[in-house]
Amino acid sequence: MNENKYKIGVIGLGPVGLILASHFKEAGCRVFICDIDKDKVNLIRKKGVELVGIIEKNVFFNHVYTSIDELLKNKIDILISSVKAYHIKSALNQIDKNVLNNIFLLIAQNGIDLQQMYSGKFRDSQILRMVINFAGNLNAPNAVNVTFFNPPNYIASIDDSQIEVADWISDKLNSVKLETNSNDSFTINDRVWEKTILNASLSPLCAISKLTIKEAMAHPDTLEIIEQIILEAVEVAKAEEIKLGNNFLKLCIRYLKNAGDHFPSLAVDLLSKKETEVDFFNGKIVEYGRKHYIRTPLNLTFTNLVRAISHKNSKMKEQEKTDIKTSILDL
Repeated sequence: MNENKYKIGVIGLGPVGLILASHFKEAGCRVFICDIDKDKVNLIRKKGVELVGIIEKNVFFNHVYTSIDELLKNKIDILISSVKAYHIKSALNQIDKNVLNNIFLLIAQNGIDLQQMYSGKFRDSQILRMVINFAGNLNAPNAVNVTFFNPPNYIASIDDSQIEVADWISDKLNSVKLETNSNDSFTINDRVWEKTILNASLSPLCAISKLTIKEAMAHPDTLEIIEQIILEAVEVAKAEEIKLGNNFLKLCIRYLKNAGDHFPSLAVDLLSKKETEVDFFNGKIVEYGRKHYIRTPLNLTFTNLVRAISHKNSKMKEQEKTDIKTSILDL
């Protein structure tokens, strides 16, 4: 296929967005990137994007924006959303629905039912879903330490109407050794559940305990909790007729033991007093458990604990803002 067939736009330049943008650019695609963080954007304009760790690259971009509207003026063909799930609504509010009529959306985020968040502005025939099996942490706003990649990634059109587009994307990423398999809509849903279960098993535990993935997996007490969270989720997935395959628990443990000595994204967010995606991880397992009258006490516990801490952090931030305003008025 023509390497320039589609223009790629990426919104959200965290580790996932930066890694994907860098690989698409290396594959010869026309890539346009966007983030609301002006300092990050200015740094990328000056020094490019640096990937270190298990993937090493230094990539420069000609088109870097702080506004989604500005990015879309380039007549993007495929818009990749790698913003945090809790930023989806605010991102979509910036976009005129009429601009999106001829654009494909690639959801490059983890979590269950995310496509429903986009359904108000995108038709099912426009939406593709990707399951990401790499991760990293930001060493600097423009630099990602890629900590692991357990290939392959997975991609599919959510209603199987855009198989050619999914194949094109997977071909581009495979050409630069970011192994990605193109699948059908039913398989991608299974893979979404698999990855969500993996995220749910460790993310809130690491966030609350302040243990890295490696530390949590190395201790028998936390490992037992992780296994029980997975088993709860497996029971719910089976009720949803999700195909998880044989030896799923053992494969999960093997996968997680290879994840590296770092904090998962949700833990980074909670420790940084930001919002988290727990509602799309453990929260979804609880939600679907209730649908099938299946008890999920550990997933419920971690969901509610993360929510409670997030609520406290939010109140503290509001109080800090009030204190700053008061101190300014007193000057």
